[in-house]
This record gives sequence, structure tokens and C-alpha cells, in this order.
Amino acid sequence: MDANQTEFENPFGMDADCENCDELCGVRDRVVHGYGDVGAEFLVVGTGPTAAAERNGVPFTGGGGGERVQSIFGDLGFVRSEPDAAEPDVQNVFFTNLTRCRHPDRAPTDHEVETCEPFLNAEIRMINPQIIVPVGERPLRELAVEYTTRRSDSFDVDAEHATTIRGRGFELVPMKEPAEMSDGEADAFRDHMRENVLSRDYRQTKGRRSR
Repeated sequence: MDANQTEFENPFGMDADCENCDELCGVRDRVVHGYGDVGAEFLVVGTGPTAAAERNGVPFTGGGGGERVQSIFGDLGFVRSEPDAAEPDVQNVFFTNLTRCRHPDRAPTDHEVETCEPFLNAEIRMINPQIIVPVGERPLRELAVEYTTRRSDSFDVDAEHATTIRGRGFELVPMKEPAEMSDGEADAFRDHMRENVLSRDYRQTKGRRSR
């Protein structure tokens, strides 16, 4: 699919009318599936769509932290559009969330995260990334359970921000919630990516087809 990708938004054609969570169907505006390069080596995973991302239909866009994430990955060479783009022009990165629907009044429940897990698992399997960037405490803990040998309660995103954690088959590079990140913490993430990830052969983490 790498050579023939026709669109960034929901490129795997996942169910855009999902009705698996009764409490969300009546309050959401739309289902927000993943967005980006299907051959990406970098996968960015948040908790769920913000209000701006729901309006755009694209994870990590608009206010509420999306523009900061787009700016960071733009500086690193993964995003070729402006940080405020509603449909970013990206390369070698895929943006997604644990959950695909937004409740306007609360965070996702454990049941909703569990119900959405097959969507995320399918994206991970089809993309086969080298590096996963969990954005925030909840994605870090959810991914830790599945893909590392450490207990989920041993992780603290404030302490793990801008570090590399060895996973099973790839590496995790955690990021704090962008809306809570200071300029210095954003710079630390950029510096860690440049100096400790992009500067070396991160592909040694697992075998992968030549790009």
C-alpha cells in the first residue's frame, strides 16, 4: 500500500460509522481514525480526539495541543505543512489515538479504550512502525502493558518524557500532553529525537523491509 496510498485520512478504510459505544454515538460529531503515511516508521498515539481534531477529522490537529505536535514533528522533518493545517502534509509518520470518538464532557472510559483497541492494534500491525510516540500518561501505560516487559504502574510520563524505552519489536519515545508541555520540554523532545533516535540506525530494533 506504500506506493499506492491515495489519501492520508483513514487510509485503511476503518468503520467511519462505528456504533460500539452507546454513550458516544449520540454526542460525537464523527469517528476520528488514524491519519498519515501507511509506510511510516514513526507512530504517534494519543488518548482520543480533541474538539479541534474532531472538527477536522484528523488526530493531533488544531488547538488543544495539536498545533504544538505538528510544529514539533515539522521541525523534525515529518510534516511539510504549517502547524495549523487541518489536513497536514506528512511523511514517515502516522497519527492516531487509543479511542476514536470524543465525549464533550469527560475522558474516555476503560471500556471505551478496550472497545477501540482492535482499531489501534490493526494500525500497528499494518504500519509495523519502528518508533511509537505515546503522548500522555494513558497511552504510555496502555502501550507499556502490551509492548514492554515493565509493569504499567512503573511508568510516569513526566519522568519518561523525551527518553527511549525498549519495547518488544520497537521503541517507545514518550511525550507529555502537548497542552501541558513547556517550551523547554518541547525542545527536550526535539533534541532527544535528533540526537538519540534520528542520528542512529533505529531500524536495528527489528527487521523491516527496505524503504
